Amino acid sequence: MAASRRRRRSRVEEEHENDERWLLTYADMITLLMALFMVLFSISSVNISKFVSLQHSLQDAFSGRILPGGRALEESGGSTTSPQVAATPPASTPSATNEGADRKAAEAAAKAAAKKEEQDFKALKMRVDQYAKEHGLDSKVTTLITKDGLVIRLLTDKLLFASGSATVQPAGRGLLAKVGGLLRAESRHAIRVRGFTDPIPIHTAAFPSNWELSAGRAASVVRAFAGAGVAPERMEAAGRASLDPVTSNATAEGRARNRRVEVLLPRVATGQAAESATQPQAAATPRFAPDFGPESLK
Repeated sequence: MAASRRRRRSRVEEEHENDERWLLTYADMITLLMALFMVLFSISSVNISKFVSLQHSLQDAFSGRILPGGRALEESGGSTTSPQVAATPPASTPSATNEGADRKAAEAAAKAAAKKEEQDFKALKMRVDQYAKEHGLDSKVTTLITKDGLVIRLLTDKLLFASGSATVQPAGRGLLAKVGGLLRAESRHAIRVRGFTDPIPIHTAAFPSNWELSAGRAASVVRAFAGAGVAPERMEAAGRASLDPVTSNATAEGRARNRRVEVLLPRVATGQAAESATQPQAAATPRFAPDFGPESLK
């Protein structure tokens, strides 16, 4: 009997114990859920500044600046056989050094060539001004040094051409011969001759408009320079009619100043371009191909 009672009591206790075992599983589940919610909460409220700071710290640590061989660790997964990345930048190559020295030398040569060209322009300007002063042509001849080059401006009235004519007058032949001789001696630059008129229209058999008259006068000056020995391949002639006036055409004096021929020696050297500073500019192709015979100087 006693043994039977003990067996029954043991069975009851065992059943009682089995009924309470679910509490352990429930407690574990509650603990895991709480941990999950804590993790979710922490992720939802990230401190951006601390996260960025951590990111930079990790990058520095694995870049080799803090931990030796950090880059090798990052790339090879921690292999100790990877070589250490050098922290110092590579030295400049000899070719880069030579290029820098060549550039500086080219810039210095270009500046020297531009300075020499400016001096040549001033010397030529002085010679033309001196001739004009000695022959009483100060009011007819003007020389300018501009950003484009040296400009020799010749007023045409009562000197180079008669009204409505493109034939050089005897009074202007000596001037053109002198200027042509100076241009012949200065053989480095091209010569661009442009003719200008006033806006009063012209209608003749030889010159239907001011375009033909201005172009014909420019061509006549080119012929005169060729007769003075200037190489024709250096020159070009163009007519601009009444475009680009230097003063107002409202008065007779203003129109007389606008009736002119301009001779431009364009620059071939600049302080920035070494090539153009050391090589002469190619001669421009003449827009007119006049006959440089004796008849052209009538």
